[in-house]
Amino acid sequence: MHYIKSYKFKKMKKNKILFYVTTGLLSIIMLGSASMYFFDYQTTTSDFEAFGYPSYIIYPYGIAKLLGVFALWHPNFKVLKEWAYAGFFFAFILAFFAHYMIGDGKQVGAIVALVLLTLSYVFSKRIKQ
Repeated sequence: MHYIKSYKFKKMKKNKILFYVTTGLLSIIMLGSASMYFFDYQTTTSDFEAFGYPSYIIYPYGIAKLLGVFALWHPNFKVLKEWAYAGFFFAFILAFFAHYMIGDGKQVGAIVALVLLTLSYVFSKRIKQ
């Protein structure tokens, strides 16, 4: 019986570590991109215009990314956390296709972010956070 409890504890510990690692890496990516939106507005504007997006969505999109990262880390906001995962999922899918369609070769970043997002979501469910 002690072995079963020990196994469950080790499995839970592994799941928590993987959740924190994947969510941490995802947060670094999101905070980095949001900081570009606020601190390197000119470059971001030219990138958005290359995609055909209006530049007025840059600040709201940066704020949404910051709020999404906040929601991922707080277990008390379960509904907001689900919305953040969904929002990031659609953002990464759209980013992949936007980069692919203009052919700038930066779609790999969206794939990496999507993989991290998926792993973060799976491990958050396993630890019930």
